[in-house]
Amino acid sequence: GQRRGGARSAAAGMLSSPWARFYSNSCCLCCHVRTGTILLGVWYLIINSVVLLILLSALTDPDQYHLTSAELGGEFEFMDDANMCIATAISLLMILICAMATYGAYKQHAAWIIPFFCYQIFDFALNTLVAISVLVYPSTIQDYLRQLPTNFPYKEEIMSVNPTCLIVIILLFISIILAFKGYLISCVWNCYRYINSRNNSDVLVYITTNDTAV
Repeated sequence: GQRRGGARSAAAGMLSSPWARFYSNSCCLCCHVRTGTILLGVWYLIINSVVLLILLSALTDPDQYHLTSAELGGEFEFMDDANMCIATAISLLMILICAMATYGAYKQHAAWIIPFFCYQIFDFALNTLVAISVLVYPSTIQDYLRQLPTNFPYKEEIMSVNPTCLIVIILLFISIILAFKGYLISCVWNCYRYINSRNNSDVLVYITTNDTAV
């Protein structure tokens, strides 16, 4: 009885931690966080697989995907072999990370989700830096638009927009993206906590109900 009471108090201590208020078992469309993490991992897996196929096609047929400096109106080449190889390696790494997250959520291995969670944090930090740079240095938007190729779609229309309105629109768009990415991060984090707490509770129940194990 004392052992069971100690297990209950330990479990209650975990649930009453400051992080427990941010913990939820449900996510978008009222599905479980495990299901949401699996769907998110599969979605990222599909996107990176498509990107990898495009990059491999570009490596096998360089003339189809290479853009010359004359086409871009600049003094650089859009994609050389070195950049293609780096992009291919990144796509392979992302496929591995997404596959690990999907497998970890499905088999309830919390450690397999950590690389995907770290990638989400890194991606969120990069987008936050972009938003800060736009807010601190608004003139960079106009400079970036001027560097775009002359045949870029709707370049003249975008350049004609009032700079202040353009910055507000871009910041609003980035804020929506950051809010959505933050929600996805919380879903993956809740999935990690759910699997971790479930595994810990299974160990506690086993120890308190099996005297020989104790």
